[in-house]
Amino acid sequence: MESNKVQLTPKDILEKEFKTSMRGYNQEEVDEFLDIVIKDYEIFARELEALKNENQRLKKQVEEARKQPSQMAGATNFDILKRLSNLEKHVFGNKLYD
Repeated sequence: MESNKVQLTPKDILEKEFKTSMRGYNQEEVDEFLDIVIKDYEIFARELEALKNENQRLKKQVEEARKQPSQMAGATNFDILKRLSNLEKHVFGNKLYD
């Protein structure tokens, strides 16, 4: 079963020791390759964290946007009623309110 959790850190990769054998790999080549892997891994980890933060920020923004229309609708209705009242006063004078 494959896990969704990252199993290695850049430090784990850096500190990994491999046993040598008579026909083993060139240690310098392995180290150079692992250095590249570590750098890429660090970049991916930073990018993943940035994306998580952006995702959280956008979720909050969406939630706030969902809340605003109902608040704005109430203010808009009040403004419309106030305008209508002022218009009635202007057109009909104070006769309506006597």
